[in-house]
Amino acid sequence: MRDNKRASLHAPMPRLVMERTYRAGIESVWALWTTPEGLEAWWGPSGFELKVRKLDPRPGGELLYATTATAPAQIDRVTRAGMPLTIEWHATYTEVVPQRRLAFTQLADFIPGVIPYTIETAVDFYPSGQTVRMVLTFDAMHDEAWTHRVVTTWESELSRLATMLGT
Repeated sequence: MRDNKRASLHAPMPRLVMERTYRAGIESVWALWTTPEGLEAWWGPSGFELKVRKLDPRPGGELLYATTATAPAQIDRVTRAGMPLTIEWHATYTEVVPQRRLAFTQLADFIPGVIPYTIETAVDFYPSGQTVRMVLTFDAMHDEAWTHRVVTTWESELSRLATMLGT
């Protein structure tokens, strides 16, 4: 979309898929996705601090967290974009199958000039001995530039997750 606005709140967004395999037990991988300490250790864009305010990983449960720009380059980037340094996020879990699947929705309501819209994300876990194949599926954003930002962020986060797991 060229005008940086979403044409319809009901238009389906393209889905993107990222896959990683970690040399770790499913218990360790699951804990990094389902505990405040776990998420705060690896999730969130580089140059931002993430603080979990509430985490209730069950269908209908909430994940509330804040990301705050802390690195000079990120502070400059969000300031120039007219965005706040801290963004409060609200996700609702839509599906939770312990050690197998997490799915949640989030509202993208922080982008200046863009009508808020919902982003769907699912993470499927396939444990096999001491490895876990993880498949992340998520909605594209409202335009190519923002989609590229999200893909880059996920790549960075998944690399930090690997570091946390010692792989």
